[in-house]
Amino acid sequence: MTTRRSRTAPAGLTREGIVDVAIRVADADGPTAVSMRRIAQELGVDPMSLYRHIGAKDGLLDLMTDTVVAGIERVEPGATWVETAREQMLAARRTMLRHPWTAEVVKARPIPTPAALRYVDTILGILRGGGLSLDLTHHALHVLGSRILGFGQNLFDEGADTPPEVAAARAAGLAHEMPWVAEMIVGSAHGGALGGCDDDAEFVFSLDLILEGLEHRRAAGR
Repeated sequence: MTTRRSRTAPAGLTREGIVDVAIRVADADGPTAVSMRRIAQELGVDPMSLYRHIGAKDGLLDLMTDTVVAGIERVEPGATWVETAREQMLAARRTMLRHPWTAEVVKARPIPTPAALRYVDTILGILRGGGLSLDLTHHALHVLGSRILGFGQNLFDEGADTPPEVAAARAAGLAHEMPWVAEMIVGSAHGGALGGCDDDAEFVFSLDLILEGLEHRRAAGR
């Protein structure tokens, strides 16, 4: 004979507590490690008791993402809209680097979470408050893309650094047919598909380039 499970969640079990544990699991082992069974084990409860609070796993991932994005610091206005936008997106990047799994989950979700929309509203306010037209602001959202949330858009997944001797061998094999790719591989200080990079430096470079271009267009009334 089986006993029917109680529909009452264990005392003290809350949505916020479940989400906090799930975020810690994802921070340690990545989003694929987040499962009802794993979270229940961490909390010392039956997996079925979690569904009362958060529904299915997709709902849990949304709540986790919402919690992380809601924690992005809102910066004080700078001397210019460019400075404010720059600092705001760097603040987002600091949060994303503490929870690197969030970028993968955000990109996989078809609809923005409420916190993500509120954050986008913050960015829109900075751009519009800085004098960008509605049309230029719309273009800005497209060109900035995921950078507004602090993560870049690399052409290839760079992965781990490649040892110099491996990079040199790879470049030598490509030099005849693809000389410019070979040059990029050996000319970079780090590994990667086309030569690696300092991710933070590349993020700041691309962000500055975009914001400077937008300011140029704003000043020109374009």
